[in-house]
Amino acid sequence: MGSEAGPASDEASARTRLARRIAGEVAMSDEPGATLRKWRTDFDVSQTDLADALGVSPSVVSDYESGRRANPGIGVVRRTVEALLDVDEARGGRRVRQFARVYSAGFENDVVYDLREYQTAVPLDRVYEALGATPLVDGDRSVVHGHTVINSVAAITRLSSEEFYRLYGQSTDRLLVFTGVTRGESPLVALRVVTPTPNAVLLHGLAPEEVWEHAPALARADGVSLASSTTGLDETLAALRGL
Repeated sequence: MGSEAGPASDEASARTRLARRIAGEVAMSDEPGATLRKWRTDFDVSQTDLADALGVSPSVVSDYESGRRANPGIGVVRRTVEALLDVDEARGGRRVRQFARVYSAGFENDVVYDLREYQTAVPLDRVYEALGATPLVDGDRSVVHGHTVINSVAAITRLSSEEFYRLYGQSTDRLLVFTGVTRGESPLVALRVVTPTPNAVLLHGLAPEEVWEHAPALARADGVSLASSTTGLDETLAALRGL
């Protein structure tokens, strides 16, 4: 008798895919230690916790990440990736589940950098403060229930309107963060033809004076909160995951 795949098998599959992705990035990187450090911080794992999981001293982890030791071989990379995933699993598997949501929605990580649902509604002003964002337009709704961080160019050029809608995840009451924007025309225009609209849009990488002059008017017409931020992408992702 056959059996249906359940959540546990889905997470196991997501873990395998994520492990392969991390290992592949490290193997292809010109600075494998720095790439390992990026993933460790992305998982919010300290050098000490990773060292404990590996059974080595924190200085060993530090030496690999800084490049003081020779580039890690495939065995070290494999053990490090498994240790990161083990720590995440011990904490409830939040990072693997997040990756599974993005993957199951049909997006690669070069389109969606992060897609997350919050356990409770989070005030937008708290989100903006955490991101160092400058509010430009107050929308009709002052809270969000999740966020999606999007590669603007990839999303606008590659996604259909149906696929664009899936960027909302489980709730449309969310913050959409568009990265790689030049002035913000494309995201704001795209949102005019996709319904329903999100609660808020953040144009990442732009100072307020660099935002397209018509963007605030379009946001007001749709009742969408609009903000911009020049905080680095890694810092932005870390701040969002800390909400």
